[in-house]
Amino acid sequence: MSVQTLSAAPAIPLNDGRTMPQVGLGVWQAPAEVTAEVVRAALTVGYRSVDTAAAYRNERGVGEGVRSSGVDREKVFVTTKLWNDDHGYDATLRAFEASLARLGLEEVDLYLIHWPAPTQDRYLDSWRALVRLREEGRARSIGVSNFMIEHLRRIIGETGVAPAVNQIELHPKFQQTDLRAFHAGQGIVTESWSPLGRGRLLADPVVAKVAAKHATTPAQVIIRWHIDLGLIVIPKSVNPDRIAENFDVFDFRLDDEDMAAFARLDDPAGRIGPDPLAFG
Repeated sequence: MSVQTLSAAPAIPLNDGRTMPQVGLGVWQAPAEVTAEVVRAALTVGYRSVDTAAAYRNERGVGEGVRSSGVDREKVFVTTKLWNDDHGYDATLRAFEASLARLGLEEVDLYLIHWPAPTQDRYLDSWRALVRLREEGRARSIGVSNFMIEHLRRIIGETGVAPAVNQIELHPKFQQTDLRAFHAGQGIVTESWSPLGRGRLLADPVVAKVAAKHATTPAQVIIRWHIDLGLIVIPKSVNPDRIAENFDVFDFRLDDEDMAAFARLDDPAGRIGPDPLAFG
């Protein structure tokens, strides 16, 4: 399929009445000096969602890429995140202002608490600040990242506001079924980071077999697995060809046999990133 005929990503409804593109570009570890070019390339292909964070140190490039892409700002869903050092009510508000300034935007589409950092025990105050930012309209939607069930229960119980999104490590080797089930019960959308397992799954024989069946690449079939589970997925790449390939996933679906094969890959010890109960 040519770049010119790539389909738009479907939109996922959020619990606040808004929608979010199901496939977006992640820019974790994208060097600041190339981020604008990478974002422009993605938006040219058809992406309409970009995920960054204060900790990535490339928010300026994301903003520049959006502005210089020729795509209407209102058609691009921009996510950024609060870093652990800025937890607390007032600190969160200051950090949000700093992110807006770096992005060069008047508002973001989604603002997330990057990690619960439970040893600090300030994520509840940060969540209250995010609720205020949503009420003011400067963060159109609010959510969290890497929150476990206990953290989610606390912020929902204390504020009555459920996150629109919880962005978590999720890939075929670490499928987080219990957390996803809790999300579904609370109306929280699950968003997958490290959706390809940081590349470790691309040579897996099960993945290779399913990819061959559909005449796709291993990366494409894994991204399609996330889509068919109803997840939001943000594969990261700085390579224009790979960026296009990762978006070329809307002309096939996985069948029950494929999904069952992927389900058998799940491993409770499959986490690659930090443990949210200990990090931060």
